[in-house]
Amino acid sequence: MYTKIQETAIWLKERMPSSPETAIILGTGLGHLAERIVPEMAIPYSTIPNFPVSTVEGHSGQLIFGKLGGKDIMAMQGRFHYYEGYSMKEVTFPIRVMNELGIKTLFVSNAAGGTNPSFRIGDIMIITDHINYMPENPLHGPNIPPGPRFPDMSEAYDPELIQLAKTIGAELDIKLKRGVYLATQGPTYETPSEYRMFAHWGADAVGMSTVPEVIVARHCGIRCFGLSIITDLGVNGKIVKVTHEDVQKAASEAQPRMASIMEEMIRRS
Repeated sequence: MYTKIQETAIWLKERMPSSPETAIILGTGLGHLAERIVPEMAIPYSTIPNFPVSTVEGHSGQLIFGKLGGKDIMAMQGRFHYYEGYSMKEVTFPIRVMNELGIKTLFVSNAAGGTNPSFRIGDIMIITDHINYMPENPLHGPNIPPGPRFPDMSEAYDPELIQLAKTIGAELDIKLKRGVYLATQGPTYETPSEYRMFAHWGADAVGMSTVPEVIVARHCGIRCFGLSIITDLGVNGKIVKVTHEDVQKAASEAQPRMASIMEEMIRRS
């Protein structure tokens, strides 16, 4: 695995127009943040050695290099999911490559179902912590350098970046919720009973991504910040049938606010 990581990193280094220290993962319906990036290069996943290819509608599947908020960045426009049939090692492979490329900070985003009764569709939630309800931990198996065998996860999401987001939200008059994100394997949306269970466990939002990527990023020593757009509600009396199109629509409508927060955070971080 480590040989493949190095092989991919070397291939990218030979083509990268800059050496960014910030990376972004753009999730369902949030790929439009790419429109704010001043592009320098876009590389389809299908051309990158050892890279998986995204199969999910709404995920473009390319690695973008450019500037956002005046900073050099790289962005994954489309991520990989365990439910697509990939192993956890494949899902998190790009994070390992980012580490080899010198990335220091990772910004992640996703669409999620809200289990907090105070949430509304279209709310943006700062992820303060997570619950890993995936069937496998991405660190399972032989330890991959440079991370420790038993990494600490007491501050998976960087406290300084969380505070910065709160400050920027107040300045831009964008209301931000805070909460715990729970990751399931998917691809089914949750049943009402599952929503109740997750809420009882302390989850404020539920989705199918992000946690494996953050675990590996922290294993690599990369600091993380995450935002969830609440695209449906898993609250008693508010649960309705939901489709992927519904999720994309809700995410797209909230995207300009999320993009403003992300861009300003990158400018100041």
